[in-house]
Amino acid sequence: TSVLFPTLLLLFLALFPGAFDCCTKISDEIPRRILRRVNRFEIQEADGPCHLEAAILYVKGKKFCVNPRIRKVRKFMEKIKHKIHKSKLHVRKQKRTQISKVKEQKQ
Repeated sequence: TSVLFPTLLLLFLALFPGAFDCCTKISDEIPRRILRRVNRFEIQEADGPCHLEAAILYVKGKKFCVNPRIRKVRKFMEKIKHKIHKSKLHVRKQKRTQISKVKEQKQ
């Protein structure tokens, strides 16, 4: 049994290398120039296999792990969420308008 668990763990890690791709360290500072170039972000919760709460910021394929409680990071994430929500609403309105026009043409 003592040999079986480490063997299974190594096998799992070999088959699923990104399964535990967690931030292990976070920065308490992030330059504004990097923050302006962020393509997307994710929130890492402190539960499950990752034991550290972090904001993961992606810039041109690079990953930055920062403290999600930094004021400018929180503001940035709220701004991005608002933009995403607003753009989704805009797309929905366009679809509704197109559907309405099609229905009018059929009548």
